[in-house]
Amino acid sequence: MGYLNNGTGESNQETDVGAVICNGREILLQAFNWESHKHDWWRNLENKVPDIAKSGFTSAWLPPATHSFSPEGYLPQNLYSLNSSYGSEQQLKALLQKMKLYNVRAMADIVINHRIGTTTGHGGMYNRYDGIPLSWDERAVTCCTGGLGSRSTGDNFNGVPNIDHSQNFVRKDIIGWLKWLRNTVGFQDFRFDFARGYSAQYVKEYNEGAKPVFSVGEYWDSCSYNGQHLDYNQDGHRQRIISWIDGTGGLSTAFDFTTKGILQEAVKGEFWRLRDPQGKPPGVMGWWPSRAVTFLDNHDTGSTQAHWPFPSHHIMEGYAYILTHPGNPTVFYDHFYDWGNSIHDEIVKLIDVRKRQDLNSRSSIRILEAQANLYAAMIGEKVCMKIGDGSWCPTGREWTLATCGHRYAVWHK
Repeated sequence: MGYLNNGTGESNQETDVGAVICNGREILLQAFNWESHKHDWWRNLENKVPDIAKSGFTSAWLPPATHSFSPEGYLPQNLYSLNSSYGSEQQLKALLQKMKLYNVRAMADIVINHRIGTTTGHGGMYNRYDGIPLSWDERAVTCCTGGLGSRSTGDNFNGVPNIDHSQNFVRKDIIGWLKWLRNTVGFQDFRFDFARGYSAQYVKEYNEGAKPVFSVGEYWDSCSYNGQHLDYNQDGHRQRIISWIDGTGGLSTAFDFTTKGILQEAVKGEFWRLRDPQGKPPGVMGWWPSRAVTFLDNHDTGSTQAHWPFPSHHIMEGYAYILTHPGNPTVFYDHFYDWGNSIHDEIVKLIDVRKRQDLNSRSSIRILEAQANLYAAMIGEKVCMKIGDGSWCPTGREWTLATCGHRYAVWHK
């Protein structure tokens, strides 16, 4: 379809593409971190479901639920086994049942870029899957990672057998497995891990086959830097994510890594970064907001891995930004449950404003200030917000302060 954004707003593909994008009123919770496998996780989450629902989340992204070589779940082997380090199949099913009861959708972490073999085959590599369901042979593994399949259609994930999605039998089996997760196990949403590793066209095919309610891909690559200094213009970065979404036929959203990269520099006193030359938000959110999943941190960037963490003293400014702006905002488990009750409650207040004022993924936005120490914007017609230590408030008696905290404030009409 070739959507190259020219800064005119949503693409010409902004049509209803089935249920995969929902109604634009998503508020996601990433319901785990890198250490969760050590903590009887399915049971822990089951106890939190009432609070997750009451707080306003529509979907909770769970860690990979299938059998894996690594406890975190990202080295899968037997995809049909639901016993993992997060808990047993029974505990998972109890959690999903409770989520259904409370009307919070469960998002499955779909790790299909690579799969650990069970037996050695061609070249003495572990590139066969004998003795377990989906018992593929070496043709299922790309030739660049030790198999007899085709070349990879994306980037290599080194050190493990990468799945060759160009093989018909592989895709048929994956669609069968995704349908099982969706229709039998009870997951409703999908998050595609390491989406750079295989062509976006396969995500399109998988979503068409299994029909998740909501889909998001992790297309993470590096922002553009000049030495240690983040470049102001990140159009190349966001275009690569946009092109991936486009490759899925618009059937998947993507995590807005561009917004994360810019926002975490902006909050340190460079709020001018938050307005692009066209006057729009500078991330994926500014070009295709209904397909942008905004977030501050995840289990890779934050948690104990801390590969690219959001500055901890500024997270409420970050949430004030993403929870009032277009896109599909995501809250990270650590911030919500591990950083104290007051942060939990401040985030809930922001979610409440979003819901009450019916802000959604396509809400209009007018950026009013973007200076070093101040950013202010009007979202929709009924919400204004500011972040930073510059003083600002909307003019006119019709505005009421809805919520505020350290270096942020939100008003509504």
